[in-house]
Amino acid sequence: METKFIEEKAKEIRREIIKMLGEAKSGHPGGSLSGADIIAALYYKEMKLDPANPKWEGRDRFVLSKGHAAPLLYSVLALKNYFKIDILKTLRKTGSILQGHPDMNKVPGVEMSTGSLGQGFSAAVGMALSFKIYNKENRVYALLGDGECQEGIVWEAAMAAAHYNLDNLVAILDNNGLQIDGKCSEVMCLGSLHNKWTAFGFHVIDVDGHKIDQIIDAFDEARTIKGKPTLILAKTIKGKGVSFMEDRAEWHGSAPSMEQVILALEELK
Repeated sequence: METKFIEEKAKEIRREIIKMLGEAKSGHPGGSLSGADIIAALYYKEMKLDPANPKWEGRDRFVLSKGHAAPLLYSVLALKNYFKIDILKTLRKTGSILQGHPDMNKVPGVEMSTGSLGQGFSAAVGMALSFKIYNKENRVYALLGDGECQEGIVWEAAMAAAHYNLDNLVAILDNNGLQIDGKCSEVMCLGSLHNKWTAFGFHVIDVDGHKIDQIIDAFDEARTIKGKPTLILAKTIKGKGVSFMEDRAEWHGSAPSMEQVILALEELK
């Protein structure tokens, strides 16, 4: 029953992503849709949160390191009642709190302003280190893209996380294989991400990033790991849930027309 509930929440997140991007006529659907199952599992199962008190000290932290997937984060925050869902219609519009990249000073529930790739993960490492220093039980989660892992700052942060034994840190890699210019393997081949993150001192768990039960099991396993951070390597499909967007790099940063919105929402019933 719990898995079915989270699956429906992921579908609801996808519907809101499509609607807000259609309204905005700009934004990033591909990588937002691919991370919906991961985000649903985080916000509806894994993390300690209090939407009525976004600054509660006991909360876990989530950082959207691939900040261009802001519609993904905005959708779940609205559905969790951090702000009114009608605000989603204002995405990228003048005066809106919902900018093209998340702003921690304007949006309740956003823990870190992100957009410059790699910097969000670095901030997440800093948060986890702070909790360790002050003996806090809070956990930190960061969602990265595979194209983002072409940034050197990611690997500097990974080294620091392993060096300081940050077992309260869980990185989730949305491994959809595509970035704005095409296949990651052709733009800048990353080789074996499993082997790389293992070599950098992480406990690595491979999952199907669209299977809720596998994602939840991975979070449970991460809680048992002591003395090192965890990387959940989630194999995903860019544009997941909308057939004409799936596995197509051109939907990295192109918003759907209103006709395409109608088609997409029909598929996401």
